[in-house]
Amino acid sequence: MLVGVQQSIKGLLSNKVRTGLTTLGIVIGIATVILVLSAGAGFRQLINSEVEAFGSNTLFIETRVPPTTKNRNAAAVQADQSRASSGVAITTFKNRDLDEIKQLPNVVNAYGMVTGLGVVSYRNNEKSAIYYGASADRFLIDKHTLKVGRFYTAAEDAGGAQVVILGSQLASDLFGQDNPIGKIIRVGTLNFQVIGVYNPQGFAGGGTADDSLYMPLTTAQHKMLGIDYLLVGIVQLKDINQADQTAEQIKLLMRRNHNITDPAKDDFLVQTQAQALDTFNVIFDGIEILLIAIAAISLVVGGVGIMNIMYVVVTERTAEIGLKKALGATNTNILNEFLIESIAVTVLGGIFGIILGAFLAWLLSLIATASGLTWPFTVPFSAIILAVGVSAAIGIGFGVLPAQSAAHLDPIEALRYE
Repeated sequence: MLVGVQQSIKGLLSNKVRTGLTTLGIVIGIATVILVLSAGAGFRQLINSEVEAFGSNTLFIETRVPPTTKNRNAAAVQADQSRASSGVAITTFKNRDLDEIKQLPNVVNAYGMVTGLGVVSYRNNEKSAIYYGASADRFLIDKHTLKVGRFYTAAEDAGGAQVVILGSQLASDLFGQDNPIGKIIRVGTLNFQVIGVYNPQGFAGGGTADDSLYMPLTTAQHKMLGIDYLLVGIVQLKDINQADQTAEQIKLLMRRNHNITDPAKDDFLVQTQAQALDTFNVIFDGIEILLIAIAAISLVVGGVGIMNIMYVVVTERTAEIGLKKALGATNTNILNEFLIESIAVTVLGGIFGIILGAFLAWLLSLIATASGLTWPFTVPFSAIILAVGVSAAIGIGFGVLPAQSAAHLDPIEALRYE
């Protein structure tokens, strides 16, 4: 066996360029698998940290366009999506819903939120930004902290005060190195006083929270949007183990307030934190599988390349094989020599693929962290096991046929090969 390994290594080193090109497909495929799984682990941690920023014991209420029919056929789904994309507003979610929700036994607190898009300006600096309006109770639940300044109060919320808290990036874009506290900025057609600046938050709610600004709920509803309803509600729970029961209580309460008798026609969606994460995981798992499948194509192509090259090697070394068999080498000896050579190529590709994939994953985490995201660098052990296993399987699977072809050559005919 040791002699076979030495001969296999000698065969690989005799044509370094061919060996390098043969392993390239394996390197790319394994690196892609490592990168996808590593990036997936980092992205999951990012989502978990953002969800936990709302409080680990929360559930979410969102408005939605109710289904047009109980049976969700393709036509109905398409019609509902068209209504949603055309800007159909659900106006039934009101502050009184949250006031009653706060009275439920397992509820500690709750706050409502609305959002809009406006042009924010200070002197000659101007930027389009998303603004969020939320009641002051938000600061009792939300875990994000301020870099400077203060939160607005319940009195300012009730009175529709024109005060704002800026995301870190927006503050930098508008004020540079200057202290923004106390300065007056313009949002849309109204003037607001800056009372605080958040520490970097990163990705949240489908966009970069650091480029956004936050104002009292009443101000956003009445002065910016001209509405009296809510888009989102965040509910803080006493006991997270009773989240599902509390969610059902909230649904019953809102159906009663909204005069809904058929649950299939709910104009709201209540999700626990676990359900929200489950929904994300289902979506992301599908994306991850798709990307791994794409990487698998590269691995298969690399495996076919190995098979073709090994057939070429067998052809080139036919006379050598005949001589070895004439001197007493068995079919097993020849089979092992070429099979080891094939496995060595894939293991070599696997090692370089793991290194390349880990480097790319590390680079991705650096870029994400520099952008203010909570994105730890990690290479799951399962990814390494998968990479090594796939490399070995490809080496054996695609190397067997050429190795068997070499092992079963007739020594006399092989010796005649020119």
